[in-house]
Amino acid sequence: QVQLQASGGGLVQAGGSLRLSCSASGSIFDISTTGWYRQAAGKERELVASITRDGTTNYAASMKGRCTISRDDAENTVYLQMINLKPEDTAVYHCNADRIRYYSGSYVRPLFDAWGQGTLVTVSS
Repeated sequence: QVQLQASGGGLVQAGGSLRLSCSASGSIFDISTTGWYRQAAGKERELVASITRDGTTNYAASMKGRCTISRDDAENTVYLQMINLKPEDTAVYHCNADRIRYYSGSYVRPLFDAWGQGTLVTVSS
């Protein structure tokens, strides 16, 4: 069974930093574009950052200069390093993979639009 597991959230003061991790478990063949999304209370989910297999990154305007997304394909893990956090960054952060290919017996099968459980980031003023 293939799963994404997000971790690293917590309570931090404004101006502080956090590093979120998203690890895929299971017999992973490869993972395509992976992104971090967040959803604040009463708001719609929004993209924070994404990274393709070749390392091309994309950031939300609100997070440019304040976060860095990276991936370690050997560990099937994607990271989101956030600095200079603001109270408005408070949200549940989710990771997503467009496609995870995994071994299933003699086959390689795809899992599309995989989501991890959220990790809560709370930034106090």
